[in-house]
Amino acid sequence: MTLLAVTVGVWIAIAVVAVIVVLIVATVAWAISVRNNFVRMRNQYEEAFATIDIYLKKRYDLIPNLVETVKGYAKHESQTLERVIAARNNAASATTTAEKIEADAQLSNAIRSFNVVMERYPDLKANTNFLDLSNQLKTIESQLAEQRKYYNALVKKFNTEREIFPKSIIAGFMHLEKVIYFQLDSEEERKNVKVSF
Repeated sequence: MTLLAVTVGVWIAIAVVAVIVVLIVATVAWAISVRNNFVRMRNQYEEAFATIDIYLKKRYDLIPNLVETVKGYAKHESQTLERVIAARNNAASATTTAEKIEADAQLSNAIRSFNVVMERYPDLKANTNFLDLSNQLKTIESQLAEQRKYYNALVKKFNTEREIFPKSIIAGFMHLEKVIYFQLDSEEERKNVKVSF
């Protein structure tokens, strides 16, 4: 063998090793980038759900005040008022995402029946405390709707990225599960809580 053939063989071997090293480094860099992106997305949807929790807490805290205001006007409507308080307590004690979504749906239904009671008492609609509390509830309901929409958009992005190949390989190594959307079970529950005056 000539010296030239050996030199060419060495250069080819170096080139092949260099290409393999570059491919390995690029693959590792891509995997790290994908993993970090999944971590970012998970933190975003968890933060969004935590914000929903804050609005739900505001709602839970407001409801007893509203119920107490209405009680003076609607003493014989105690069963409806008790259902609202029971649903509120159930929602406040929910711990998992699924439990919170279910409890929120029950509370929304109870609030709807509560609104029917409030509409039966015209004097109540003129009560300043009641009006203030009702406006606060209306604002919270609007904020909750927006935050649910934001949370679901983040969940959609996360679930889509998690299932797309080859990112699904990294998701599998990270043991990432499909995240559930914040959705309600019935058409009635999907409606915003109506606060009328």
